[in-house]
Amino acid sequence: MRTLANILWFILGGLWLGLAWGLMGILLCITIIGIPLGRQCFKAATLTFAPFGKDVVCNFNKHPIINLLWVIFFGWEMALGYLCSGVFCCITIIGIPFGLQAFKLMKLALLPFGATVVKA
Repeated sequence: MRTLANILWFILGGLWLGLAWGLMGILLCITIIGIPLGRQCFKAATLTFAPFGKDVVCNFNKHPIINLLWVIFFGWEMALGYLCSGVFCCITIIGIPFGLQAFKLMKLALLPFGATVVKA
């Protein structure tokens, strides 16, 4: 079931979202200062391609200052987008699993530093 859900996710938007995260990671890695931010974008890109069967474990205390800077400059906009997508998907019964994945991605988009992606 996870495989089918990941295939549907990939076809219906995961490909484009993952490519957008990857492109943002590449752009951030062009500068030396942006490399840590780019690495977090690559982490989000890999989760975005196939989120079913994976979970995000957030550890805010590991890097609190950089997480706060991320939230102020990048994270809140992306988290808001995932929140809207998740709520929109949860309107229908069929979309609830996809909405839950959007909420999972929202967690990673909001606080990526110190977060790990583990198999569920």
